[in-house]
Amino acid sequence: MKIGRKFNQLTKSEYFHFIDNYKKYTDFNTLGMYRSICENEILELNDQIEIRDYAHTIFGKTFDFYQLKDPKTYFDLTTLGRKMTQADERKVWDDIRINQEKILTKKKIKHRNFGEYSKHNCGYEDCPYNGIMVKQGSRLAENHMSFKSDKNEDAAKEKSKKIKKQRKNNHKIIKDELEDL
Repeated sequence: MKIGRKFNQLTKSEYFHFIDNYKKYTDFNTLGMYRSICENEILELNDQIEIRDYAHTIFGKTFDFYQLKDPKTYFDLTTLGRKMTQADERKVWDDIRINQEKILTKKKIKHRNFGEYSKHNCGYEDCPYNGIMVKQGSRLAENHMSFKSDKNEDAAKEKSKKIKKQRKNNHKIIKDELEDL
């Protein structure tokens, strides 16, 4: 069966029905459902929170992975109905970043090409590259995932060059001393 409607046009009772019977619908998309909770203009704030909490009971593990796949949606849903200061927002984003690193480590995932991080999204509507999947580190990549524990590759290269230069200088010093004798 197919839902046949956009999630952001559903009522509260329809959300509960589709969440309960999600296996019956071939076009059910949990990320689309979660995004629509924030976008739905028909629902009141209390209804949105109630639907979010109910969806968590069924899709909790999937929702936690959205910290990695779509952190903006995760942030919007976790802060739904809360008045937040700038410091509170920064704290939530720091927690998301820490959890992203934990998820990558726990699942032993080496790459960081997920969801929002894997697509070109420069903000210009007429950009021909919008939505194209890009390799991390390429010129077209807009977002990238980095952590405090990441190794600084530039520093390693500089250290390597410095050590190489010192080795050459040591050899030169020894050679000069031998010539002086």
